Amino acid sequence: MILDKFRLDGKIAVVTGGTRGIGLAIARALGEAGARVILASKHPRPQAMAELKAAGIVADYLQADMEDEKAPRQMVEAALKLAGRIDILVNNAGIAADGDTESFSDTRWRKVMTTNLDAVFRASSAVVTPMLAQGGGVILNIGSISGIISNVPQHQTAYNSSKAAVHMMTKTMASELAGRGIRVNAIAPGYIVTDMTQPGLDDPERAPIWLKMTPMGRPGTPDEVAAAALFLCSPAASYITGEVLVVDGGYVTR
Repeated sequence: MILDKFRLDGKIAVVTGGTRGIGLAIARALGEAGARVILASKHPRPQAMAELKAAGIVADYLQADMEDEKAPRQMVEAALKLAGRIDILVNNAGIAADGDTESFSDTRWRKVMTTNLDAVFRASSAVVTPMLAQGGGVILNIGSISGIISNVPQHQTAYNSSKAAVHMMTKTMASELAGRGIRVNAIAPGYIVTDMTQPGLDDPERAPIWLKMTPMGRPGTPDEVAAAALFLCSPAASYITGEVLVVDGGYVTR
């Protein structure tokens, strides 16, 4: 049956930034489909683990600060030691930073790039060898519509640039690895209700602009991104690689 292709029974999935927001929703979706999920994040947030386990999901936690250049590779090594293999890697951890171009410091620029871009490459690079040894796997990167359009009214040159680079990294890795059994895709969410976006959604200047530019007229939910993630991580998407799937209520159609 076609629905069986969405199952992930016996799979091991690592989700960075997995203890809240979109990452937690993705971990829950993959777990509900049968995967054992390993949440990696800077902060443990025990309530996230309790929520997953209460739902009958097999879940583990690894501490990993993606701003630390050693953390992504150490995370992969720790996950392999813990579970023996990694079938799915979801590179979700990221940060946003506003600021005018002329006053945006090199330090802030480097922090955004280290977390949003460098860590995605480092984790992906580290997981390729074990995935090849086991016969394949899936890498899913969380990009953003900010890698496709220029945000307004906020100024986010660093954030937008990091996400655009993640999209191109996704396509390039997908092309390189397609013939060796590894699929690489990305999701580009629009404005989703999370801790990161809530201040903007509460902002009387930003929120009306964001919603007016979203044809559906509302922000999305983490579960709506998670559903797309489950599809791309599952055998249902077995002929899809190098795709950047936009989940934005129509924002980029404007």
